[in-house]
Amino acid sequence: MKSVKTEIYAGLTTFLTMSYIIVLNPAILSTEGTGMSFTGVMTATIMVSFLATLLMGLFAKLPFALAPGMGLNAFFTYTLILGDQIPWQQALGMVFWSGVFFVVISVTPLREHISRSIPKHLRHALAVGIGVFLAFIGFKNSLFIEAHPATFIHNAPFSFDLALAALSLFVILFFLRKKHPASFLIGILGVTVVALIAGKVQLPERFVSSPDFSSVFFKADLAGSLKWAFFPSIVTLIVTDMFDSLSTFIGVAETSKMLDKNGEPKNLKKALFVDAVATMISGLFGSSSATTYIESSAGTNVGGRTGLTAVVTALCFLPFLFLSPLLSIIPSYATGPVLIVVGFLMFSSIRNLDFHKFEDSLPAFLTILLIPLSFSITHGLFWGILAHVVLYVLSGRRKELNPILVGLSVIAILLL
Repeated sequence: MKSVKTEIYAGLTTFLTMSYIIVLNPAILSTEGTGMSFTGVMTATIMVSFLATLLMGLFAKLPFALAPGMGLNAFFTYTLILGDQIPWQQALGMVFWSGVFFVVISVTPLREHISRSIPKHLRHALAVGIGVFLAFIGFKNSLFIEAHPATFIHNAPFSFDLALAALSLFVILFFLRKKHPASFLIGILGVTVVALIAGKVQLPERFVSSPDFSSVFFKADLAGSLKWAFFPSIVTLIVTDMFDSLSTFIGVAETSKMLDKNGEPKNLKKALFVDAVATMISGLFGSSSATTYIESSAGTNVGGRTGLTAVVTALCFLPFLFLSPLLSIIPSYATGPVLIVVGFLMFSSIRNLDFHKFEDSLPAFLTILLIPLSFSITHGLFWGILAHVVLYVLSGRRKELNPILVGLSVIAILLL
């Protein structure tokens, strides 16, 4: 019974740390000039997140949540639609066909082989890099830091909002120290209540909204998206989505010790298949590509280990087809501290790195730093892979290189 309660807490925690996507994804995709409907994309975002996360829990039996990916939605909006002037219906078709490709390679050993080809030191570096990335986002959302034109970032001025973020952080740490499974939830909801009482956030004017299944749902132009001119963009969608998913699976699995007897992420093939299906339904429902969320680590760090965590997270999305205005009252400085703490917990994987061999430690170092500095897990991994291959050749260890990894380094060169 205790484990069931823990899984429920974990599912709720994961949902609250990623719930921002319900509003943020439609805000990006409905940017002026795209022609996409905010309410339509919001409905698509909720439905994709619900179905994909539910499938992850029931089929792959893993505590990972999926939703339209940040970065992927920016590429979809600003490069495909606004930059290349591709109609949104055809752009959705491109997302669908990239998902079809994923499904094809996910039922073969290819995608799993790609994952297994990534060396151990880069896997540990991924976990650490994602941890630093999460903490950086958490510090920004919690108002500890802000942008600066000369130094890029600097400390933000002290404010009441920052004080609430610090309060949330210390509350979370207090309950974590006591090993309370609801520590993250207590921090998020407690500070939200304080902010509400202090008048820093207001209850929405209306609590109920109607889902929009008419504007973008099943409006993808599947035939029109199959143009030769679109092929490079589809390849970019495929590679970016694939490595976002792989790196998240590996990083979260490494940190939460969800590994099989060979040290590989559990149920990886099923998880990658679910991720592929999620991309397909994203295109059909009216959203950019879905991917596995690094915020899943918030749930695994409070004890989520089974598919029940993902099922709970999925069920949390469904009511917001009608209740999405309620999420608007949770301030970023209430959820930001969760990302800081999770980042700290993921950073512990750095103890698994061996700094004695230059050709192993430097690629790991590049991966760790370039994930947050480039604001992209994929780019950090690409630089790590490329450095690994080059340094192994230069140090006379070329015979130890995996052919798949060499191929990935070529792809990295082309995409970077």
